[in-house]
Amino acid sequence: MVNHANLLDRRPHRDGPELTLAGGLKVARARVHEICGHSRRVLALDWAGRMDGPVIWVRPKWLRDTLYPAGILPWCDPSRIITVQAPHARDILWATEESLRSGAAAAVVAELTDLPEITPVRRLHLAAERGAERGKEAPIGILLTPERGGVPAVETRWHIAPIPTKGRDPAWRLERVRARMAPPAAWTMVRGADGITLTSAPTR
Repeated sequence: MVNHANLLDRRPHRDGPELTLAGGLKVARARVHEICGHSRRVLALDWAGRMDGPVIWVRPKWLRDTLYPAGILPWCDPSRIITVQAPHARDILWATEESLRSGAAAAVVAELTDLPEITPVRRLHLAAERGAERGKEAPIGILLTPERGGVPAVETRWHIAPIPTKGRDPAWRLERVRARMAPPAAWTMVRGADGITLTSAPTR
């Protein structure tokens, strides 16, 4: 018999360290999550800002855009971010795996241009678990993917995109597209003077 209360619970599927997000949402540490959509870097920075310790950010060397400290500052201390420029696509996942396994970072963010297969993702989960044993805090792996994403075997998948707003505060539509033990859900996310607020929004 299905326990429907568990399906609505905000906790991840397994007992273990968690990161508390805006609105009381929680995601599992020592696991790998996917964030897709136009504003995926915004959500990754928000998560990073809720943790202590270094953030290793792995990027393709050929990307023209860069991470600007002034844009990072509202979300996270830019001095915490260590940028890794990967010369080849295969090096992105390798650097991400090694960074997670080291236990030296609170979060490891990887910007992907293509969706990886399931085996490398499972290796990332194992590396994050190993990093939790070695480091002061359990790391979180964050895979940033374009459009609607679709990385296999991730713990959760989130989509975030900007939406029009009547006020001056920026707003986004945040969707929990996939989670092992939670249903799909959507929120309007607003960053105001007092921080981030979430209000429920219709799912698509």
